[in-house]
Amino acid sequence: MPTVHDQLALLFDKERDIRALHASLLEHGRAELITEITSATKSALALANHAEAALRLARLSLVLGDLDGDTVVDLLVDILGSHLPEPRVSAGEALEVLAFDRFKEVALGIERALDRLPASSPALVELPFLLAEVAEPGCMKLLGRFLKHANADVVGAAIEALAELGDPAAIPLLAPLENDGRQVQLDDDSGHGDRVTIGDLVFEARELLAQIQDRP
Repeated sequence: MPTVHDQLALLFDKERDIRALHASLLEHGRAELITEITSATKSALALANHAEAALRLARLSLVLGDLDGDTVVDLLVDILGSHLPEPRVSAGEALEVLAFDRFKEVALGIERALDRLPASSPALVELPFLLAEVAEPGCMKLLGRFLKHANADVVGAAIEALAELGDPAAIPLLAPLENDGRQVQLDDDSGHGDRVTIGDLVFEARELLAQIQDRP
């Protein structure tokens, strides 16, 4: 049986091989690379084997993170819409880095996501928090679109993201929802949380933003 030392050495060797393959992939022509990655992403998203799907999608996210363009953004958003935690984290991190460098490109991809993704897509709940993290001037306008979404969880995420963004200029955007009785689930560190109404979230967000506005 191999020793721990031997297995660690093998693990490092495999990691070097993976990094070399990653770099080699990026040397291919862009058109061919994007076509193949698009096909591989669609195939991985359709896999019934969750472990295999997670492995492939997480690795594809890392490759996509070294690229740019509309298709790249759309594919990362599609992976963010997976129900598998590992690739969602990888895709979210790649999108965030890309947004800091090429915000307009990602912003347009988010607008497309609002139009093309099903209302139940997990990506639509994640994207508002990405916008809050990036905090570019155009983020508030985009979050305003999320506030009008049919899915209450998406609306709730947008309200929380606006509160995190911390710009009192968002207060008027929240006003139309102050009496909204739809309920959403708030997650805490344990993965569980209370159910509150959209109106309750709006009240808390407006209170927080008003406090920021009143600071000297």
